[in-house]
Amino acid sequence: MSGYHRGEMAVQRRAGLAERAAHTARAVRTEIPAVAADFLAAQPLLVVGAADARGDLWCSLLTGTPGFLRARDARTLDVTALPRGGDPLAEVLAEVSDREPVPVGALAIEPVRRRRMRVNGTARQAPDRQGWRLRTEQVYANCPKYIQKRTLAPASPTTAAAAVPRTGTHLTGADRELLERSDTFFVTTADDTGAVDTNHRGGGPGFVSVHSPALLSWPDYAGNAMFGTLGNLHVNPRAGLLVPDWESGGLLQLTGTARVLWGADAGPEGRSVEFSVEKVRAAPSGGLLAEGPPEYSRANPALTTASMLRSVAPGDPRSARPG
Repeated sequence: MSGYHRGEMAVQRRAGLAERAAHTARAVRTEIPAVAADFLAAQPLLVVGAADARGDLWCSLLTGTPGFLRARDARTLDVTALPRGGDPLAEVLAEVSDREPVPVGALAIEPVRRRRMRVNGTARQAPDRQGWRLRTEQVYANCPKYIQKRTLAPASPTTAAAAVPRTGTHLTGADRELLERSDTFFVTTADDTGAVDTNHRGGGPGFVSVHSPALLSWPDYAGNAMFGTLGNLHVNPRAGLLVPDWESGGLLQLTGTARVLWGADAGPEGRSVEFSVEKVRAAPSGGLLAEGPPEYSRANPALTTASMLRSVAPGDPRSARPG
């Protein structure tokens, strides 16, 4: 058994990488190995994705002093942090119980050393109600491809306390500006059983294209051939995005639906993802700040007009620019 679901296997076959994916599957564990426990304990941030009460998928950022992530045993990760009030997942993670665990997909990432680890499973109640507890189902490291090397630091707590998030249903001009200069974002997806996964996407500034106030896309670059994100989208179009602004400490959260595009015009690998925005939450703080400009990954493909833009038919309402 490969451990892959039908959506992942369908995308692997279409990409011609099923054999490679079968080999990569050996890296996935249900337990947290000692090296992973040490890595998690040293991290100041965790990206976590889950569905809200309406079934919309959201991706959030948790931060804390290193040690806020602690492997209690081989299948249990204690997380002593919750999303800020008003975050779409704040109540979801604060109110979990052992009787009704919540599927979550988590990603611990260390940009300065280009390391990342995915930890998927279910969120359960922490005995002391200080945060929550993750019961692991999948634990595995990913390669350093497309991670921009940068050192991160907490934003000013005074600024964070005064910030009021903006919500809406369409991207604004400020949202577009952030997306079009971003070199990193995070994406949460789920399969048709509800199992959730959160992953990293990176590239040169401009690798995300904004086509309208409700439509954006990005190329799917070559990775480990597992196709966790694309495989989930094959069976379930719901998705959530988190776009950090490393210059201001702001966070842009989007939820909506996505589909995979194939063909010669769909990026350098012949694959891209088109995301339709349904809800927007833009918080001017809550994230982390970069200490200076990044060192871009040498794996980032060169951007061309074909990889940055995809035409929208004249007269299509999606072609309108964000306000």
